[in-house]
Amino acid sequence: MPSNKIILGSEEWCAFPEIGLPAIKARVDSGAKTSALHAINIAPFKKEEENWVKFDINPIQNNLKTVIHCEAKLIDKRIVKSSSGFREQRYVIQTNIKIGNDSWLIEMTLTNRDSMGFRMLLGREAMSGRILVDPEQKYLLGQTSSENLKELYANSVVNTIGLRIGVLASNPELYSNRRIMEAGEMRGHEMHFLNIKECYMKLDAEKPEIHYRGGKILDNFDAIIPRIRPSITFYGCALTRQFQAMKVFCLNSAAAITQSRDKLFSLQLLLRNGVDIPTTGFANSPLDTDNLIKMVGGPPLIVKLLEGTQGKGVVLAETKKAAESVINAFKSLNANILVQEFIKEADGKDLRLFVVDGKVVATIQREAAPGEFRANIHMGGTASVIKPTQDEKKIAIKAAKAMDLKVAGVDIIRSSKGPLLLEVNSSPGLEGIEGATNKDIAGEMIKAIEKNFKLKMDESIS
Repeated sequence: MPSNKIILGSEEWCAFPEIGLPAIKARVDSGAKTSALHAINIAPFKKEEENWVKFDINPIQNNLKTVIHCEAKLIDKRIVKSSSGFREQRYVIQTNIKIGNDSWLIEMTLTNRDSMGFRMLLGREAMSGRILVDPEQKYLLGQTSSENLKELYANSVVNTIGLRIGVLASNPELYSNRRIMEAGEMRGHEMHFLNIKECYMKLDAEKPEIHYRGGKILDNFDAIIPRIRPSITFYGCALTRQFQAMKVFCLNSAAAITQSRDKLFSLQLLLRNGVDIPTTGFANSPLDTDNLIKMVGGPPLIVKLLEGTQGKGVVLAETKKAAESVINAFKSLNANILVQEFIKEADGKDLRLFVVDGKVVATIQREAAPGEFRANIHMGGTASVIKPTQDEKKIAIKAAKAMDLKVAGVDIIRSSKGPLLLEVNSSPGLEGIEGATNKDIAGEMIKAIEKNFKLKMDESIS
């Protein structure tokens, strides 16, 4: 075995002195070509006429309160396609890695690795010519203790702000829910996951209550983030209303969520507020089918179930006969449907603009899978970064305001008539848009709650 090569195990501790990381655990993976470093709040900037990038990192696994603010020279931008199909633009930096007593220059991409566990992935390009890997071993060049880590990062712990925040949802393992919990903890809040099905309430004019799992009374929360799946809208909104009755701040109100889930009412509300939508028809009798089809410009057209979500219950009818068959089939089941013009020039693409507290914080373009017209990620669509126009931003902000939503995923389609609004989602998923844009959207949601309490404090002072 060549004596000039370093032997590493499958996991090792390393350091990046130039960007202020004295110790970070790395997954050593010769199957991965490129090295990747966990980073959030990634933002490019100019420094002495050169391109740089600043970013934050939680260097310790399972510790979101320790944050290092880093910056490095930007050497490239690359599109990386994940195994799940997300196309993600990543910034590439170059810096020295230190493992044991050896140090050398490597390239790394910056990406949110929260779902991966390891904050650092050491790929084969960085190891080429220097490293041999023994996958059965770990920490061949030494282990870093918890006590040592505390010393190394003693000055990097976020101060506790101290709000008690509940995430009202159904699945604690869902990416979006985990990220919101982590973002709150990272900003120093006490986070609690509240399973909707394990909550029940006491209706009382003087002292309304919500009880949880074995009779525990939930009476000391500052804020609630409702993440209510469509199938449990009625009960989830009832709980949200109860929290509001208890004077708990809810990031999205029960009334806003309820009206956002009523597709017909929400479209009427948006139109009243001057937001353009594709021409849409609604009828209750099969006798109206022929005129309903003409109303939206004839085939091809889209037929939507009012109760459908994530692209389900949406059918493209390419001929009049197909449209009649689909409409009548849905109506025979007493299903409420919308009939909508098909925007052919959109070419299977739409935009998802994520609005938090009146601002567009991130945008992706979703593209339908081959042979599919629905661009939803859940239907096999892919996500990529795109810059929205000012008109598209205005529509998204106006739509969220019209629906009275602090947090909204606004779907827009580009047509020959200009941008048209498709739908407003009150519990938009984070995985696709955070993965594609590298933005800490969960953190933006927590900031919106902090802003509410700061405003309240300012009001009480004045």
